[in-house]
Amino acid sequence: MSKTLFAIFGNPVSHSKSPLMHNLAFEKLGFDGCYARYLLEDGSRLKETFFDLKLKGVNVTVPHKEDAYEACDVLDPFAQKVGAVNTIVEKEGKLYGYNTDAPGFLKAISEFDAVKTVLFLGAGGTAKSTAILLKEAGYDVAILNRSGGRLTYFQEHGFQTYTFDDFVPRAYDLIINMTSAGLEDDALPCPSDILEKVIPSAKACVDVIYGKETPFLKLARTYQKPTKDGSDMLLYQGIIAFEYFTGHAYTFNAIKQHMQKALIL
Repeated sequence: MSKTLFAIFGNPVSHSKSPLMHNLAFEKLGFDGCYARYLLEDGSRLKETFFDLKLKGVNVTVPHKEDAYEACDVLDPFAQKVGAVNTIVEKEGKLYGYNTDAPGFLKAISEFDAVKTVLFLGAGGTAKSTAILLKEAGYDVAILNRSGGRLTYFQEHGFQTYTFDDFVPRAYDLIINMTSAGLEDDALPCPSDILEKVIPSAKACVDVIYGKETPFLKLARTYQKPTKDGSDMLLYQGIIAFEYFTGHAYTFNAIKQHMQKALIL
């Protein structure tokens, strides 16, 4: 009997620890699955590629989360609300889409005390889903993006939005890089003069990129700010995705016990 196949789609994707996390959990929990990376350059071919590779499920990372939303036949209520999907499972020939980014993210930042106001740097798919969930959880979220095109969604949902050109600095408890800036280069998510105005008053800074200290986090450390990379967010969203992949056959803590070991390998 052949293994059940899963993968992560993204561009870039070579850095992803998701295969290690999922394969370790498959092995330790006795699930006959195999999880691989796939560099998907054209997001419009996501559905075709999924079936060509004979997959049962995928995780989707930047920049294809909106394409993943469009590829699905059935969307869970939260994914439908936020317009972004990062987990897809095939059931009887149909693609079911979920968003595990936001609940994983909310769990990861809950360790910061007395955080009320949050500034997102970037307005992509992860920012969409997370902004909605944080707002529902009582956080006051503002969005800062290079240009105004991607801000329409956030404006329609009642968020304060800014571009680099019209941003008015104020104090934010938490500043979060939601972009891929710093993943494969030394770029900052926004101009340094903006960061130098908001970081000093922040309680902490977070980057969704994991496994490296990005230029954004390095800058935050020069101001002696607590920082957090995306490792916990990756872990928690991965556990929730694994639950979908395996039909909720295992508990959250049982999966976590094995998956978290992948982050230190």
